[in-house]
Amino acid sequence: MMNIALGAMEYGTRIGEKESFALLDAYVDAGGEWIDTANCYAFWHDPSGHGGQSEELLGRWFAQRPGVRDRVKLATKVGCEPLRPGSYPEHTEGLSAQAIDAALETSLRRLGVDHIDLYWAHRDDRSTPLEETAAAFGKHAAAGTIGRLGLSNYALWRYERMRGLAAELGVMGPSALQLRYSYLQPRPLVRDHTHDHRFGWITDEVLDYAATNPGQQLFAYSPLMSGAYENRPDRPIPEAFTHPGTIRRLEALTAVATDLDITPSEAVIAWLTTGTPAITPIIGISTPTYLQTALNGAHLQLTPEHRAQLGEVW
Repeated sequence: MMNIALGAMEYGTRIGEKESFALLDAYVDAGGEWIDTANCYAFWHDPSGHGGQSEELLGRWFAQRPGVRDRVKLATKVGCEPLRPGSYPEHTEGLSAQAIDAALETSLRRLGVDHIDLYWAHRDDRSTPLEETAAAFGKHAAAGTIGRLGLSNYALWRYERMRGLAAELGVMGPSALQLRYSYLQPRPLVRDHTHDHRFGWITDEVLDYAATNPGQQLFAYSPLMSGAYENRPDRPIPEAFTHPGTIRRLEALTAVATDLDITPSEAVIAWLTTGTPAITPIIGISTPTYLQTALNGAHLQLTPEHRAQLGEVW
C-alpha cells in the first residue's frame, strides 16, 4: 500500500471533470487508496460561495466506475462550510451535533456512498462543547456511517482531550490528526500563522506523540508547498521559511535528489512516508506530471544514509 493520499480539493471547480476523472483513474490503477476531500471544497471557486463541488464530482466518478468504491479509502471533512457567501472564516457551520448530522447526511448523498472511511473535523470549534462533538461523531460511528474519526488543525491538547472524552462516553475517539507539514520548517514564531488556522503545523511534540502512540496516524497537507521545491520562479518559497536552516536543508535535499536522480519533491515525499513516525502526505494532484511525482516518491525507499543526510540538518 502506498502511504499517500490524493487531495481532491479543486476537482469539480478549477480542475474540470474530464481531467479529474483521468487523474482519479490513474491514481487508483497505480494502487492509490486514500482520497481526501471536504464538504466545503471548493467554495472559493464557485459563484454560489458554497462548497460541495468536489464531493459531487467524486460521487459522479463512483457512479460511473462500478466497484471502484471498494478499492479506495474515502475521507471528507465537516466544520468549515460557510454559512453564507463571503462569511468564511468567521461564520462557518462548526461542529455542533446538528451541524455534524446535517453535513454527514449531505456528504453521503453527494458522494453516493453509505459510509465515510475517515471523517474529519476540519478545524476546532471552541463555541461547541467537546463532549457534544465527541458524542455526535460517536453516534455516527456506532451506526456504521463513519469508519474512523480524525481531527484537522487541532491543538494537540484538544486532540487528546477529545480522546479522553470519547473514552468516558464509550464512543469511538479520534485516531488521526491532520496538520500542515513539509521538509522545510518555518520560523517557530510564525509557524502557526502560515495560513488562517491557528494550529496548523506538525511540531516536534506532535511527532513524539505519534511515535509513542502507534494507533494514532498523522496526515500532512501542503507537503510540497505548491511546487516551491522545484525552484520555479512563479512558486517561491514562502517568507515564513526564509531563514538559515532552510538554506542548509535545501542543500541536503538537492544533494540527495541528485544522488538518486530524482526530483526534490520526490525526495520530500519519500522522507515523509518512511520516517518514524511515518506521515501520510495529502498531495493535491492537478496534472499527470504531479501524479507521477507523487507515485515515484511514494515508492521510493531512502537508505539510512540518505535519511540521516536529510534529517540531521536543521
